[in-house]
Amino acid sequence: MQQGKINVQTENIFPIIKKFLYSDHEIFLRELVSNAVDATQKRKALIRVSEIEGNADGAQVHVILDSEAKTLTIRDAGIGMSEEEVDKYINQIAFSGATEFVEKFQEKYADQSEAKEAIIGHFGLGFYSAFMVADRVDILSWSQRAGQAPVKWTCDGSPNYEMGPMSEDDFKALGRDEAQLHGTDIVLHIGEEGAEFLEDQRIMGILEKYCKFMPVPVICGTSTTQEDDPSGEKDEEGNVKKVSVEVPRVINANDPIWLKSPADLKDEDYREFYQTLYPMNFDEPLFQIHLNVDFPFNLTGVLYFPKVKKEMDMQRNKIHLYSNQVFITDNVENIVPDFLTLLHGVIDSPDIPLNVSRSYLQEDANVKKITSHISKKVSDKLAKMFKDDRADFESKWQDIQMFTEYGMLMDEKFFERAGKFALYGDTEGQHRTMDELVESLKETHTDKDGNVVMLYTPNPEAQHGYVSSAREAGYTVLHLESPLTSHLIQKLEMSAGDAKVQFRRVDSDIVDRLIAKDDAPESALEEDKQNALKEEFEGLVPDKTIYKVAFAAMSPSAPPVTITQSEFMRRMKEQQRVGGGGGMAMFGNMPDSYDLIFNANHPLVTGWADSDAEARKPKVERAIALARLSQGLLQGEELTTFIAAGYAGLND
Repeated sequence: MQQGKINVQTENIFPIIKKFLYSDHEIFLRELVSNAVDATQKRKALIRVSEIEGNADGAQVHVILDSEAKTLTIRDAGIGMSEEEVDKYINQIAFSGATEFVEKFQEKYADQSEAKEAIIGHFGLGFYSAFMVADRVDILSWSQRAGQAPVKWTCDGSPNYEMGPMSEDDFKALGRDEAQLHGTDIVLHIGEEGAEFLEDQRIMGILEKYCKFMPVPVICGTSTTQEDDPSGEKDEEGNVKKVSVEVPRVINANDPIWLKSPADLKDEDYREFYQTLYPMNFDEPLFQIHLNVDFPFNLTGVLYFPKVKKEMDMQRNKIHLYSNQVFITDNVENIVPDFLTLLHGVIDSPDIPLNVSRSYLQEDANVKKITSHISKKVSDKLAKMFKDDRADFESKWQDIQMFTEYGMLMDEKFFERAGKFALYGDTEGQHRTMDELVESLKETHTDKDGNVVMLYTPNPEAQHGYVSSAREAGYTVLHLESPLTSHLIQKLEMSAGDAKVQFRRVDSDIVDRLIAKDDAPESALEEDKQNALKEEFEGLVPDKTIYKVAFAAMSPSAPPVTITQSEFMRRMKEQQRVGGGGGMAMFGNMPDSYDLIFNANHPLVTGWADSDAEARKPKVERAIALARLSQGLLQGEELTTFIAAGYAGLND
């Protein structure tokens, strides 16, 4: 029996493994099952090229739980290892200066989880993750190569190990099928700290999480199913009776949909796979994108567009990242463009460096290419949908609008591509691209400075008066209700180029000034009368720091008093509430302010100018209150008093 020490340059490897990897302790099972699958696949490949003899059909990986013996065994029927190979792959760990390395990463990363990930990623400690939960680990392996004796390796979690030929008693104790004299058993003797891994439910949860789509069948225990009675005995209704049968409990589907050709799949196949991924999500996806790239990087997968609610219900961590069908994580930050983390589905790529820091991912060339490709693939899909069936695209727009707008803000190239399909609806229910809007509205919506002014409202019902006034003036009003509107319109303004596009909300000014023309109406009130009334009316507003009194020449049919809010100030404040705004953050904390504009051409206002100050005071106050009420600005005690006075007036 050979005895020795695992070849490391520190005595502290196992404490380091336990200390720095223990928060992800369940990962040990993923690593060991992945190794077993790799060994199985390797055997298949060697048989295929006639390097070894045998039949690879029906190869399986078994996870065997023995709660009484407190063991967990991962068994494969792979190529197996000779004593020389065990010595090479297990005993010779390339772990130079582990303590110094750990200290280095502790200094480099404020986030200790990143340090931990860096350790895993750099040194591939997959097998040794077993010691996070086991007090002792045995390896029993049968190499299929000729002339190699079965080998047993055992280690108690220290650098000391024993290795030698496998005894007959060792073989019998395992209970392995004698027909499978090749492969490896990894036997974990679970310690007290890992007691949870002696529970069937816990093991099944890990296997279903990480091994759901591995390329080799993974079996853990048995399950009961109902099958036709082999005797053919029938029940009273003439149907063959069912009998309970114990069958192997297969964890995975080893031919997932993303590995198939889109030409061989139907929409129903994609929907079924979606339900497999998200069994508790009862909403069907809108559509999907099938990824299949083999140069200059390898990438497969299926991404689904779910329905996203208007209230920014942005649930991330719905994309599952796999590497060669092994689940890695559902945190795809820095791999998928940020705005596309709202998508659902699967990405599988062996070219993504796993278990490394986020800063490393950001700089990796392959990751950058993959990120860019996914973004382009999504924009190409949307553009094709728009071109092929615009009516259907418009029917889906409300559900994909959030993705599109978020992408336009986060990704400059996506913004450029989205110009072909991004839609902007108006209060009449018509949807147009920005180019279409500029072309159709430039004649009526161009102001005296040459700007094509886009009028919009977030709520046509709440702002019905403003919308009606704009439409009566011959203008089109866009219906922009997204939480991202304030950010998006600013980007559109800055990117409009020669078009000189500006956005103004319908309540940001009186209708005659929303799109300033050279033929502005004249005021029926002389300037000196306006100034005198302005000073008087300022004394009637509830708060002069919030409300600014002004007079403006408007249509006599327009309301006598209108409340407006500066487009600039309101937009900056909205941006701060949603997030962003850059150097304008200071505006987010400033109080709201409004312009209280009196129509200098309305009969009521011109009549007040010629009346007694005391006589007009209650009328002006009432008019101000009505204007505030129309905008939801009359609240609390003021609202209660106003309503009470209204009811009292019914007796007059």
